[in-house]
Amino acid sequence: MSLISIGNAVIEVDLIDIQSARAPIVFLHEGLGSVAMWHSRGAYWPQQVCKATGRKGVVYSRRGYGRSSSITDVRGANRLPPDYMHQEAWSVLPELLSQLHIDPPVVLVGHSDGATIALLHAARFSASACIAMAPHVMVEDLSISAIQAAKQAYENGGLRARLSKFHQDVDCAFWQWNDVWLSSAFRHFDIRKECQDIQCPVLAIQGRQDAYGTLQQIEDIAAPAIQKQVLDNCGHSPHRDQAQATLNYIAAFLEDKA
Repeated sequence: MSLISIGNAVIEVDLIDIQSARAPIVFLHEGLGSVAMWHSRGAYWPQQVCKATGRKGVVYSRRGYGRSSSITDVRGANRLPPDYMHQEAWSVLPELLSQLHIDPPVVLVGHSDGATIALLHAARFSASACIAMAPHVMVEDLSISAIQAAKQAYENGGLRARLSKFHQDVDCAFWQWNDVWLSSAFRHFDIRKECQDIQCPVLAIQGRQDAYGTLQQIEDIAAPAIQKQVLDNCGHSPHRDQAQATLNYIAAFLEDKA
């Protein structure tokens, strides 16, 4: 595990070292995720993907998550703006890759917010492939209802205690995500137009029982070369709910990619 300085922030990075000349995989976590939250049932899912595809990997925690730098006054002056995923995709991620001396193209694997960031990055930068698990390309009432329920679980249930195992500043991690998603300005968030600029192959994976988004989220991705997979008995986290099936789809998809 490493800590990389980007601007005035320190970012937690885990590098998965596999001897390979193929494009490395960059893993982009969900809205409440971190490096540590890629672990599931005793397995480190990015490691499994890298091994199955024969590629190196980069896993990092966005600012305010995991062991990355916290954000002061995250519910006030430093509240996330509605375009925070654009900023991560177009400014932070390129700087991180530069600091790590990783040249494009890379393979992008993102989940939820991370999937949206992956799509946005692929729309502007060269990529070998983009894999989007449960992405958000626009805001649905279903998503807002689920995020309101998460707020109740954080304030009155056990969600805060569960998340505190994965974030050194759990309140920062939760509120930066929850506040922006429940803001009136975010209701206009929509990246469907940007997705039309993606030139690399895309694999979009969605659980049929996803509580945070309908299948319209992947149906509306109009990238030129896209495969779409819908998983039954699967909620918002394909890599946890259907880990082997998701891994199989990704390995097959990347088999012929650089």
